[in-house]
Amino acid sequence: MASLGPGVAPTTRPGLADRLRTTFATGLTRPVEWRRRQLGQLARMLANDAGTLTDAMADDLGKPGLEAWLTDVVAVRRDIEGILRHVDGWAAPRSVRVPWTLQPGRAQTVPEPLGAVLVIGPWNYPVRCLVLPLAFALAAGNTAAVKPSELAPATSAALAKLLPSYLDEAATAVAQGGPDVAQDLLGQQWDHVFFTGSGRVGRLVMAAAARHLTPVTLELGGKNPAIVDGSVDMDVVARRLVWGKFLNAGQTCVAPDYVLVDRQAESPLLDAVVRRLSRFYGDGPAASPNLARVVNDAHMERLVQLLDATEGRLVAGGTWDGPSRYFAPTVVAGVSWDDPLMRDEIFGPVLPIVAYDDINEALAELNRRDKPLALYLYSGRPDLVERVIAETSSGSVCINHNAVQLAVPGLPFGGVGASGMGAYHGQAGFDTFSHTKSVLRRPEHGEIPVMYPPYGRLKSWLLRKLL
Repeated sequence: MASLGPGVAPTTRPGLADRLRTTFATGLTRPVEWRRRQLGQLARMLANDAGTLTDAMADDLGKPGLEAWLTDVVAVRRDIEGILRHVDGWAAPRSVRVPWTLQPGRAQTVPEPLGAVLVIGPWNYPVRCLVLPLAFALAAGNTAAVKPSELAPATSAALAKLLPSYLDEAATAVAQGGPDVAQDLLGQQWDHVFFTGSGRVGRLVMAAAARHLTPVTLELGGKNPAIVDGSVDMDVVARRLVWGKFLNAGQTCVAPDYVLVDRQAESPLLDAVVRRLSRFYGDGPAASPNLARVVNDAHMERLVQLLDATEGRLVAGGTWDGPSRYFAPTVVAGVSWDDPLMRDEIFGPVLPIVAYDDINEALAELNRRDKPLALYLYSGRPDLVERVIAETSSGSVCINHNAVQLAVPGLPFGGVGASGMGAYHGQAGFDTFSHTKSVLRRPEHGEIPVMYPPYGRLKSWLLRKLL
């Protein structure tokens, strides 16, 4: 998608968007029962073909089978089952109180589908971040096209084969390919575009969508901080940090990008992290069946260059193997705010440790930077917890853990500022793919005509008294 830019003219030939919009115009997708059938089919796909999908993710990313099943298959299936429990209520009109001055009358909001929508998925969680937005799009009554990432080719091929065999092909479509396919799709007029990926490509997606005034949801990323003060058990902190950071080889948008630790607690934390790395992955992590691989050579080279450029001190890891795309879980201490590791999101298995002496200065520095997708705080101090929640801005906050906020179905998931716009999960996902239409019904007769001209003294007096 790197070739897409604001100078690219929209395609003028009839395309996928037109075909799906034609289907939408027939009313096929509007009945809630149709939506429920499609959601049930998605859940069945994830149950019946879990092995196919986890094998594909192993081919693309070296994902351990259990990890892929947990994050991309069973978790999504459970979310879809939750959508099925709630979709009737979400799709129902909601009453709104009418003031007495407009009585008699009845007001309500009516959720209606947007039309034909496009979902562009990422490579790092190639099933989860494509199928779950698709589920919400169908739950809201839309037709939908999905484009899996070409950087996860085995998973893309598996989804392109499976989805049409489970879903209504008149209302859904899979488009495979690279930047040229994405460029063609974004040149068409959609009713909503949902994109998960990097901020760089997100800007291009937004620029392309703006040509048609198409609304977008951008699920991006950022440098998610994990703040650690001295009031917590460092062994617990290390267990949770190491799991969250090195899951999927650090290629997770909500992974802790760096640790901001009270200087007095830095040494105990580092010792605990090193012990936990050994427990999780052994003394030879290259042979561990529990570590995923870096997605491709370009990302390997980027990570190697970052590690070469840092002025920090290597505490653990620091080794890699290009042909197998193995990059050891790496911890770097003594990192300053200006270090190369602190410029952009790392998106890999490298964890910088930044020590602070004054929490006030640390929070001020955080607030000078782009707003992250997630912020983590490990602390036993209620005053600090409330202060961090109140004084910082991020897509989400998780206290004394990391990444697990995604497992709460009713919590909206999305970014703010540079980390994205819009949200999904729970009702927020249904609302993202819906338009809330306002409806006011009034009877033909039964009003007092005081609001209509001509306005004499009596009407003026009455209106002022009434309003």
